[in-house]
Amino acid sequence: MSSESIASAPPRPRLASLSCTACGAGIALHAQGWAVSVVCASCGSVLDATDPQLRVLQRHREAVQDTPQLPLGTRGTWHGAPWEVIGFQVVTITVDDFDYSWREYVVFNPYRGFLYLSEYQGHWNVIEKLRRQPEVDSNADRPTAVLDGRVFKHFQTATARKTSALGEFPWELRVGDSVSARDFVAPPYILSAEASDGEITWSLGTYTPAEVIAKAFGVSGTMRSPAGVFANQPNPHSAGAGVVGRRLGLFVLILVTMLFANLLLSRGQEAYSQRYTFAHGTEDSAAFVTPAFVLEGRPSSVTVGLDTDLSNDWVFYTLTLIEESTGVAREGSTQVSYYHGSDSDGSWSEGSRRESLRFASVPSGRYFLRVAPEGGEPGHSAVHYTVRVRRDEPALLLYLFALIALGLPALLPWLQDRTFETQRWVESDYAVRVESTDDEDDE
Repeated sequence: MSSESIASAPPRPRLASLSCTACGAGIALHAQGWAVSVVCASCGSVLDATDPQLRVLQRHREAVQDTPQLPLGTRGTWHGAPWEVIGFQVVTITVDDFDYSWREYVVFNPYRGFLYLSEYQGHWNVIEKLRRQPEVDSNADRPTAVLDGRVFKHFQTATARKTSALGEFPWELRVGDSVSARDFVAPPYILSAEASDGEITWSLGTYTPAEVIAKAFGVSGTMRSPAGVFANQPNPHSAGAGVVGRRLGLFVLILVTMLFANLLLSRGQEAYSQRYTFAHGTEDSAAFVTPAFVLEGRPSSVTVGLDTDLSNDWVFYTLTLIEESTGVAREGSTQVSYYHGSDSDGSWSEGSRRESLRFASVPSGRYFLRVAPEGGEPGHSAVHYTVRVRRDEPALLLYLFALIALGLPALLPWLQDRTFETQRWVESDYAVRVESTDDEDDE
């Protein structure tokens, strides 16, 4: 029968009205013939649903204290088929003396059997029991499980115990029973194994937003908002980080290609070099013009380097590059300063004895350079310095700045992605646990 025909003519579950053999309260069995256990809502006793007399399996003094977000009897539609909530239980694990509890719902369709919903701090999973077992590799530092070609990473192993229950269940349930549970994650999926009495049951859960569950079962007003990051919750930042990362990789490749092309094509030719002396207090007569020199090749950069013997001193230079035939001038300035000494913390220094000034896109031709030094500490000895003019020198620092400019926009999506994954694994067996006095009990 197709899902469309099921949805168009939803069958009503087989309903039987019986009385609790422990307290006499009325019990309505919605899945008679399917349910194995039923928990009385009045006294909390667990009854044998396969026994016409509802034999008592376990007497319980208190009824369920936790209010289900999906009340028993709630009907909804999932993947085109009608389902009814018939069972509810609370399952608890203890980690580092803290109890963590989640809620599980049993939903029933007489043609399709059972489906299970799990909720923890507003995070929901739709769970199906598996008829096949995944391949588990437990030899690695972090075990993995493979199902249908998908690799799941081990998340946590713990002892899970049933702390309360209500309604009907397709297994013999007893409050207080425990199983060894292992979870493996590959968001948005979680693969779980429950081992008890030598038998292992596998199930596959799919992370489902709370609003989707609320819409399917018509209970939007009672749903709690998700808190934190759940084990198999999809990372909303991974797609953005991946796109940005791929684009950054492409831009870096282009940038590296441009750098190598620049290195191959740059001439790096020295057009002029000469040593000079500047005496403090002679600014009016210290300016000079170099002999003419030739700049060859295509229009490209010209770098004027200043190499001094400064010691606890400074000099300010105004540099003007002038084309001989046209008189076109390009002017720039830079300061060279270097100080050093020692104190109680040891030796120190700041500044540099070397500086450079770069002129971009200078055509070929004959040029001369006007150099005008000034300033300096009064009373200091003369400064000796060398002026070097280099043609078409690779601007490696510009590529570094470009790389930083490209990398910074990619940093935020990457940080968001890593922060989300860190929050995911902080509750796993592979996180460094921090001692806390906060009450983390979810009960």
